[in-house]
Amino acid sequence: MRVALVHDWLNQMGGAEAVLEALVEAFPGAPIYTSIYARDRMPAHYRGWEIHTTWLDAMPFIHRHHQLYLPLYPLAFDGLNLSGYDVVISNKSGFCHGVVTGPSTVHLCYCLTPTRYVWAYEEYIAREGLPGPLRRLLRPLIAVLRVWDRMAADRVDAFIAISREVARRIRKFYRRPSILLHPPVDVQRFQPTTRTEDYFLIVSRLIPYKRIDLAIEAFNRLGLPLVIVGDGRDRWRLQRMAGPTITFLGRVPAEQLTELYARCRAFVFPGVEDFGIAPVEAMAAGRPVIAFAAGGALDTVVEGVTGVFFHASTPESLAEAVRRLEGLRFDPGVIRRHAEQFDKGVFQEKIKKIVELAWEVARQGQDVEQALLDRWGASLS
Repeated sequence: MRVALVHDWLNQMGGAEAVLEALVEAFPGAPIYTSIYARDRMPAHYRGWEIHTTWLDAMPFIHRHHQLYLPLYPLAFDGLNLSGYDVVISNKSGFCHGVVTGPSTVHLCYCLTPTRYVWAYEEYIAREGLPGPLRRLLRPLIAVLRVWDRMAADRVDAFIAISREVARRIRKFYRRPSILLHPPVDVQRFQPTTRTEDYFLIVSRLIPYKRIDLAIEAFNRLGLPLVIVGDGRDRWRLQRMAGPTITFLGRVPAEQLTELYARCRAFVFPGVEDFGIAPVEAMAAGRPVIAFAAGGALDTVVEGVTGVFFHASTPESLAEAVRRLEGLRFDPGVIRRHAEQFDKGVFQEKIKKIVELAWEVARQGQDVEQALLDRWGASLS
């Protein structure tokens, strides 16, 4: 079985790259096709992979400013013909599901989300603070990209959603069912400890849609210690908002991060994410999570067992959830066992079964999507 992996771009580390690394381990030797590859910005072990790029990789400044080339990604992936493979797995949040495959190739799309800045354009630009004239100029382009994105979805034999929220978007925007497979979390990196310390924790990129500002306002009012790990373009604005009980650590080494997870009073997750790996990492360390009741957190946090939800995106609602959590008792062992269902090994075992079944039924002339739905059920059932 000849397998190829497709990824949107390789110029920064994030959740999509964690998925790609797990796929590379599950399908060793599978080549990776991507639009661009910034070798100096990615981990050194990526250089041992077989990575193929498109003509976009030669464009000026694209490795640091890939968003500027938004209209060209569909053209680049349209030019990738992967008909020589038995199975193609696209790891998609952008346009990489648009690769061309032949009639005998099975194309499975592991969908991190339907392209967010295409289908949630108004919400996206509001978060990013784009000026009004630029918003109006981009709208006709976004309309064209929506048409292409919807048609490209028809090239996929079956969709795999990372959460029930993403499954709803796939159904709404692409008119397709999907099976559910939560993304891989390296649960084994984290262990509960018997000693906790007096701080709450956030681990996140510091960009507007993560809603770190919401947590800062809440903890300013509560007067409780909040430690924020991560960096991003919003950092200076957030630091100006922060009171004396809030500490910014920036990026920290992996060993320090595991200690921070294990010893916090609770992990705070104030934004809406497609899935959200950081809360699962906190649960793997036995710590409860305070999460906004939306998006992927609804798949991972169990109210009163592994954490608590707040239901309005306001500092008052988050502060009330913090006070409520402090009145509850949580069992670190129970929280840890809950997190283990999201472990990388579980993901790899299931994705291999999905690929093997898809390839087998395709060779028998059966419908791949229906076979996967019959075996694992629709994400929204």
